[in-house]
Amino acid sequence: MSRLDDHELAASIATGAGQVLLRIRAEHASAETRERKDAGDRGAQEFIAGALAEARPADAVLSEEAADSALRLRADRVWIVDPLDGTREFSEDGRTDWAVHVALWSAGSLVAGAVALPALGLTLSTAAAPTLLPPYGGPIRLIVSRTRPPALVETLAARFGGVLVPMGSAGAKSMAVVRGEADAYVHSGGQYEWDSAAPVAVCRASGLHTSRIDGSPLTYNNENPYLPDLLICRPELADRLLEAIAASPSQ
Repeated sequence: MSRLDDHELAASIATGAGQVLLRIRAEHASAETRERKDAGDRGAQEFIAGALAEARPADAVLSEEAADSALRLRADRVWIVDPLDGTREFSEDGRTDWAVHVALWSAGSLVAGAVALPALGLTLSTAAAPTLLPPYGGPIRLIVSRTRPPALVETLAARFGGVLVPMGSAGAKSMAVVRGEADAYVHSGGQYEWDSAAPVAVCRASGLHTSRIDGSPLTYNNENPYLPDLLICRPELADRLLEAIAASPSQ
C-alpha cells in the first residue's frame, strides 16, 4: 500500500474502510441502533488509522473519530478523514446514502481525495476523476438533508422552480452531484472539515464548482475545523445560485 501514490492510497483506504463497514453492518444486523453506529465508527477509524500509519507514517491526521492534535497545524501533509459519514443511514437497514471520506491536504490545498459509497459498491476519487455529465435540462435538482432540510434550500427551490432531492450523508449528497443525480448541494446548517474535504476534492477534480455559500474559498487544516456551509454545483449554475443565496432572507 505504501507504493501507491496519494490519489490511489486515498481510494484504497476509503474502499477498504467501506468493506469493513459492510462487514460490521452485517454482523450487527440485529443489534441496537446505538451499538451498530458505535461499532461502525470504531471499526472504520481503526482501519483508516492503521492504514495511514503504515503507508504514510510521517503525515498528520485529522479525523472525526480521533482526538485532535495541534501538531497538524505545523505539518506539511494532513489527512482529513471521516471514517463513517452518515451514521444514521448506516444504522438503518437497506439505506445506501452513507460514505467514507479520505482526503489529503498539503501546502494549503486539498491534493487528493476519495469518497466510498460502500453500499453501492462505488468509490469515486481523484485517482480517476469522474467525467462531468452534460446538463440535465430539467428543473434544477437541489440535494437536501432528509431529516433537517434548511430553509435556504427551500427558498432556492421556490425561486428557481426546482425540486428537492432528500438524501443522507454529506458524501452521498456531494457524489450525487458528481454522478448527475442532482445539480447542486447547498448546505448552511453547520459542518466540519471532515464532512466536506474528500467530497470537495473529488468534486473539484470532476469540474464542479465548490465554495462557501458566500462564494469565498473553502479552506482546510484550520485551527478550528468547523466549516459551517458549503456550495457544490454544476459550474454553469454557480453564479445564479450565489446571487440567489446572497439575496435570500434565509441565509
